[in-house]
Amino acid sequence: MSRIQSRFALLREKGRKALIPYITAGDPSPALTVPLMRALVEAGADILELGVPFSDPMADGPVIQRSAERALAHGVGLRDVIGMVREFRKQDPDTPVVLMGYANPIEAMGSETFFAAAGDAGVDGVIVVDYPPEEATQFAALAKSRGIDAIFLLAPTSTPKRIEEVARMGSGYLYYVSLKGVTGAASLDLSDVEKRLPMLRAATKLPIGVGFGIRDAQSARRVADVADAVVIGSRIIQEIEAAGPDKAVDRVRELIRPIRSALDA
Repeated sequence: MSRIQSRFALLREKGRKALIPYITAGDPSPALTVPLMRALVEAGADILELGVPFSDPMADGPVIQRSAERALAHGVGLRDVIGMVREFRKQDPDTPVVLMGYANPIEAMGSETFFAAAGDAGVDGVIVVDYPPEEATQFAALAKSRGIDAIFLLAPTSTPKRIEEVARMGSGYLYYVSLKGVTGAASLDLSDVEKRLPMLRAATKLPIGVGFGIRDAQSARRVADVADAVVIGSRIIQEIEAAGPDKAVDRVRELIRPIRSALDA
């Protein structure tokens, strides 16, 4: 059983929902990524999504794009991100870490090399936005061979066939994008999420996380009523951006704590 599966099993036993925050590795500086990861766990995160900075993202809105640009300006690449996970693991052997990004950096490194390095560093899952399940059979098999969960995205426009393919190939959890657009681009439409999730649950036994459009404790709590996990990213990046390097860790901790409390209420 992977760390992600174990974490969801433990949460089910306790009747709790998973809080999954996202930050971009290297933003606002490489030296702050591991302290930010640790602060998120201290504040109540169950699983961490660590963004791999990329110059040409297709799913990220302006907020996360700017965070990637800041990280790239520091020269942060995929190998650096894997090194950050390795550093994080020195003090935290338990919290699952998922890398989220795009295919180009992995293709440049080579999938086998990537999974070998990621597995050795303690990465638990990967989300590659532009790997559709139809073209990711070998990728998912490589992930499985290293004990890493391949996590796929589903959207409001996903067809029943696509849902079946993702449910068959994916592991760890399914990531449901709650809106038609990029990260941070619109407010949450909970009624649409409520209508779509029963179809997803009929196709899979995997936990379902919902992201895109969740900005505060209230919206997180509403999503947690129907989903197994709440993913929040752009709002955290905005806090980092506004705080600056000196205050980013404290501000992120302060942002996440009331969200954790709302999920547990």
